[in-house]
Amino acid sequence: MKSHVVKRSIVVEGHKTSVSLEDEFWNALKEIASERRETLSDLVGQIDGGRTQGNLSSSIRLFVLDHYRTRSAAAG
Repeated sequence: MKSHVVKRSIVVEGHKTSVSLEDEFWNALKEIASERRETLSDLVGQIDGGRTQGNLSSSIRLFVLDHYRTRSAAAG
């Protein structure tokens, strides 16, 4: 399975930024935002505001991974 990294622009807290993610991570991030009834920009803003190191793309990947790990653990 080959996944392509796609660079997309997104407005976060009023600033336009570019984020490079694989399609699977973009789709998962959109799904999470929809579940939370938040905009994609708001969710990315929360991720960006909570990161202490690394770049935004890495922080988003780790957020998505943690989200699904937590969901899996809860399902048990």
